[in-house]
Amino acid sequence: MDLIVPVSQTHEGFYSLKHVHRESSVKTSLGTRARARDRSNFVLGYNTCILAFSDANRNGCKRIEGPRKHRRNQVFATLKVDTFSSNGKLPHAEKNQHGHLSSGSHASNSPSNIEEHESNNHLRRLVRNGELEDGFKFLESMVYKGEIPDIISCTSLIRGFCRIGKTRKATRVMEILEQSGAVPDVITYNVLISGYCKSGEIDNALQVLDRMNVAPDVVTYNTILRTLCDSGKLKQAMEVLDWQLQKECYPDVITYTILIEATCKESGVGQAMKLVDEMRNKGCKPDVVTYNVLINGICKEGRLDEAIKFLNNMPSYGCQPNVITHNIILRSMCSTGRWMDAEKLLADMLRKGCSPSVVTFNILINFLCRQGLLGRAIDVLEKMPKHGCTPNSLSYNPLLHGFCKEKKMDRAIEYLDIMVSRACYPDIVTYNTLLTALCKDGKVDVAVEILNQLSSKGCSPVLITYNTVIDGLSKVGKTDRAIKLLDEMRRKGLKPDIITYSSLVSGLSREGKVDKAIKFFHDLEGLGIRLSAITYNSIMLGLCKARQTDRAIDFLAYMISKRCKPTEATYTILIEGIAYEGLAKEALDLLNELCSRGLVKKSSAEQVAVKM
Repeated sequence: MDLIVPVSQTHEGFYSLKHVHRESSVKTSLGTRARARDRSNFVLGYNTCILAFSDANRNGCKRIEGPRKHRRNQVFATLKVDTFSSNGKLPHAEKNQHGHLSSGSHASNSPSNIEEHESNNHLRRLVRNGELEDGFKFLESMVYKGEIPDIISCTSLIRGFCRIGKTRKATRVMEILEQSGAVPDVITYNVLISGYCKSGEIDNALQVLDRMNVAPDVVTYNTILRTLCDSGKLKQAMEVLDWQLQKECYPDVITYTILIEATCKESGVGQAMKLVDEMRNKGCKPDVVTYNVLINGICKEGRLDEAIKFLNNMPSYGCQPNVITHNIILRSMCSTGRWMDAEKLLADMLRKGCSPSVVTFNILINFLCRQGLLGRAIDVLEKMPKHGCTPNSLSYNPLLHGFCKEKKMDRAIEYLDIMVSRACYPDIVTYNTLLTALCKDGKVDVAVEILNQLSSKGCSPVLITYNTVIDGLSKVGKTDRAIKLLDEMRRKGLKPDIITYSSLVSGLSREGKVDKAIKFFHDLEGLGIRLSAITYNSIMLGLCKARQTDRAIDFLAYMISKRCKPTEATYTILIEGIAYEGLAKEALDLLNELCSRGLVKKSSAEQVAVKM
């Protein structure tokens, strides 16, 4: 099953930081200078992979960091004291269970050592409980008293601050750690660099790289290279690669795949192939992720037949294609309407023993639903369990959308019930699709009923959910009900936007409740949003219907003062309003004048004249 790391959705099946794939399981072993090359577990998930490497180091991998003076963790037993953690004072060093170096001494059980040990335990508890600010203050007090803080606790504190976007505070923790006499290891620096990269502060990440007290490892460089490449800074990434080589930190398959993906996007697959050749020449063998990146690039360049040939040749390169490789090709086939080829590819997958994933079937269902072939899409859906795949909400959503598009609301609701009966609970996208279709079909009461049930189904409505139903109610003359929903969404902490207010303004104006509409209009102005002519026109239409054309003309002047250019519809609303008040001659004169100035088209003027 494909897991998508919530950062942003990306193209499934192709190398990306946002994807972690579980379709292969190969154990990874880590060294000091190099990471394992076989990383099938981390297909399309190099951000996650980078963090996994750091965690793996911390969980038992031996590393030599140079001549550091650390003490072994000391355990305070009931009757006798063994050794205490102090990170940097005594020469007997060994690895603790987290992979950090710590020094040991069997000779010193002084009160200061016991106090330092207890302080580190307290710091560890604060960080573990998520009390970051208290942990930071306690760290400051420890260093002020001359105590050496524990590196692991400080690393966790740095990670905690980075996760909530407080990178400056995380940097301060690093500075305190360095000034205390403790020696941060490469993992600690990697955590800070990763935090900066995730918050988009690449320049700060590069500054940390430049001032590291220990040698950066390949994980350090991969983190920075990925961020630079994601930001479209391939040239700068190549400069960092040169710097990496000068430091004799040799790139691994992850490094090259990051650069190959970025090169495909910026310069095309042809240029990326040169990097593949360089990679091979340096003894670094491309893996399935690398080839997936290239196949995806070929497909995006519209060369599907070449991509298929590349797929078939992969075994001769010493690499077997995986389900993601096939999904990339399959998606490209479907997007170009090659359904017969897609069916053949699926059959080839099964013949080769490459089991399709949920994503494979979702690609097919999505394609069939877009083609209006809902019956065939249902057939594919029903076959999924036979192949060991359980349909998810992304399997059902295209079907529901297809039924809604064909105005088969009963079938849509039927499949909603089927989803739930199969323990596949609809997400908010599913409900929004259904609510939009119900409102367009005029079945607003059913939409309101479903909306009221969402919370009890464990699915919280979002802004677009409320906007859909409020707009539906406003269009069928039920603005009082719509206003109640507005109050409800505010109580739930959702902030109305221009779409919310515009729907209410239009609805109230159509119902003749112009003063209420104007109130909401001013609320909308209070949001600091520049309003469009459509919103102004709604108010003017309401005023004209209420035979208040003088106020409508005043509103036109207000509209111009706000630098909102009137449209042809603005003028025709006013002309029809003047005629509606029995002033047909004045309206006709105004129409002719506006037509002569080119503000109203002749064809539109003729239509308005007929109505008068």
